Amino acid sequence: MVNIEAPIIGIERHRLASDGQGVTTLVGFWGCPLQCKYCLNPQSWKVKPTRFYTPEELMAIVSIDQLYFMATGGGVTFGGGEPLLYSDFVVAFRALCGETWNLSVETSLNVPTSQLEKIFPAVNHFIVDLKESNESIYRSYTGKGNQQVIDNLNWLLAHLAVENITVKLPHIPGYNTADDVAASEAWLKELGIFRIDHLTYRTDEHIKKV
Repeated sequence: MVNIEAPIIGIERHRLASDGQGVTTLVGFWGCPLQCKYCLNPQSWKVKPTRFYTPEELMAIVSIDQLYFMATGGGVTFGGGEPLLYSDFVVAFRALCGETWNLSVETSLNVPTSQLEKIFPAVNHFIVDLKESNESIYRSYTGKGNQQVIDNLNWLLAHLAVENITVKLPHIPGYNTADDVAASEAWLKELGIFRIDHLTYRTDEHIKKV
């Protein structure tokens, strides 16, 4: 049996209505393909990880809240960083926890589609941090283009019920305007996406607070 490990920067229990349905435990992975100017978790790509977990070790930690998960329809949400960089880990974790827990991922979708295809069967809900549909704004803010994001979002829509996709659409001061956000929302609605969360990045000495 192949030993799977992943660098995890944090585990937060008893989160409610912020990372998927019900009571959830948020598991943050280290590593991200982007370098967003107002990153909420810059340690996920600036600070090298010191703790690696196996799916079995993580299961032993989070299973303490199984009663909460079962009672509320909650479960585990994988974030980071970018959880789709660790698709094998999430798939292995699903095999351990079974089908009753709700597993979500908070993702930029800016990864190869092969990673999305691999993780897809293990995930109930995708929370997509779109950032921007405009390529030049996206590149200015993240340091990378967004064509992969668009391709992966279209792949998801072709393979998953749209109600299982939530898109986070931020207003990022200094990068996009209210009109830019409106244009992104109109594009998402044309795709059929209706679960859209609006948020505003509030910056204080280049630190993002949401």
